[in-house]
Amino acid sequence: MLLRPATPADHDAIAALTTAAFAGVFPDGPGGEAAIIAGVRAEGAVLVELVAETAGRIVGHVLFSRMTCDPPALVAGLGPVAVDPDLQRQGTGAALCRTGLERCRELGVAGVVVLGHPDYYPRFGFSAAAAAPLISPYAGSPAFMAMALKTSGLEGVRRVDYPAAFG
Repeated sequence: MLLRPATPADHDAIAALTTAAFAGVFPDGPGGEAAIIAGVRAEGAVLVELVAETAGRIVGHVLFSRMTCDPPALVAGLGPVAVDPDLQRQGTGAALCRTGLERCRELGVAGVVVLGHPDYYPRFGFSAAAAAPLISPYAGSPAFMAMALKTSGLEGVRRVDYPAAFG
């Protein structure tokens, strides 16, 4: 499996993969997560976007978006993460997350937030406790987690907002 930055030539395959991966997950029907990805790109809010490729086929994708923060800080939002439904639970999503977090560190990102499964994301260092001081529409939810990528990371950040594409 090859992990690499996503390119515009990958966008259709990413949309199809994401729609398949999230089919049946959200009551609004498939396509919502793919629309978020397209919207984040249109806003110019992509920090890191990676794909997992096997035999020339996109089998995984992860997006890290630039958050709006008060006071201003370089904070990323992780998500969505999508893996081909036939290949889930084999480490592709974890590899994408770990590689994406490393790329964020290289870019000087102070911290990362995620709205995701409370049993999945702590393995990467995320916690609800780290997100507790942050003001967000998702504050207080066990699914809203954060992690610092720098020593002082999220200290002093009061509010974080996802790009408009998240709704």
